[in-house]
Amino acid sequence: MSSSNVWSRSRARMRLFPELLAQCSGEAAAYGKCVASTTTGKQELTKNMCVK
Repeated sequence: MSSSNVWSRSRARMRLFPELLAQCSGEAAAYGKCVASTTTGKQELTKNMCVK
């Protein structure tokens, strides 16, 4: 496997990252609000607490 080929594929995937991230901004904001509201004080976030 050529090292230049690996870097080319990595760059191509990284170029797509902002577009893919923008597609899930609503879900990410909702998850962030859930985490912030759930972990106030000394309460810990547990697995699947904010899954919807």
